[in-house]
Amino acid sequence: MELTQLEYFLKVARMEHLTKAAESLSITQPALSHSISKLEAELGVPLFERKGRNLKINRYGLMFSKHVEKILQEVQRGKKEIEEHSNPDSGVIHLAYLNILGVDLIPNLIRDYQKLNPAITFELSQGDKGTILNQVEEGQSDLMITSEKPVNDTFEWVPMLSLPLYLVVSADHRLAKKPSVSLGEITGEPFVGLRHNCSLKNSLLTRVHHMNFTLASTYDAEDLQTVAGFVAAGLGISVLPKTAGLNIDGLKWIPIEDEGWCWEVGLHLKKERYLSPATELFVKFIKEGFSLG
Repeated sequence: MELTQLEYFLKVARMEHLTKAAESLSITQPALSHSISKLEAELGVPLFERKGRNLKINRYGLMFSKHVEKILQEVQRGKKEIEEHSNPDSGVIHLAYLNILGVDLIPNLIRDYQKLNPAITFELSQGDKGTILNQVEEGQSDLMITSEKPVNDTFEWVPMLSLPLYLVVSADHRLAKKPSVSLGEITGEPFVGLRHNCSLKNSLLTRVHHMNFTLASTYDAEDLQTVAGFVAAGLGISVLPKTAGLNIDGLKWIPIEDEGWCWEVGLHLKKERYLSPATELFVKFIKEGFSLG
């Protein structure tokens, strides 16, 4: 059973005349007659009483037409909803992002984009790197803003910003007054780390490994905000990007002398994923180099 068959049936049911219905549908009368006969054969009952080219809908046809009307109405609603969501001027952009980015980067990005495109809306989800990756993999989000580059060529990576990483200590720590520090100086210090689902942990461990020193891990927090809180309380030191969500009282941010210590944030998008026109324009906005106002 095809959608066009249902549309043809409903037109004939309303007009009760094959020739007039065929003209209204811009198809030939034999083609329309064949479509109706095929539908009746599939249902196993006649839908009309025939009197030449005039047709009179019977009780089976009336019974079936009530359901067909509902089906076609739902199809039209579905088409309209898709058009509204994908419209480049007034569509919906489905975006996932890391929790920490919800403090400043994401709100500012959305604000600046909606200044240029006021009818665009966003469907947002946030979480750790595993959560937001699943959102994209399962098709619930089309885009992901995160701090870890793709590990394979399934995703495209669009750099957005790069922030320096700092050694963070409590205000009364022995290093608190230093203008800068080499990370070799923190060997053996109690270190507040991150659990497996934070992308900064992988980056940190790779850098530490290359510098041939170890971290004396004391706590492993679930997120960067908790890390900052533990450090401010004097329970250890850590390495963090200086973002709005982490800038709390009691922390001292010390520049790192070693090269390459930065925190990159970028856009992930699946290369083979269909993107609506609205989403394509948002990706173009980021690729052309957005600047947060």
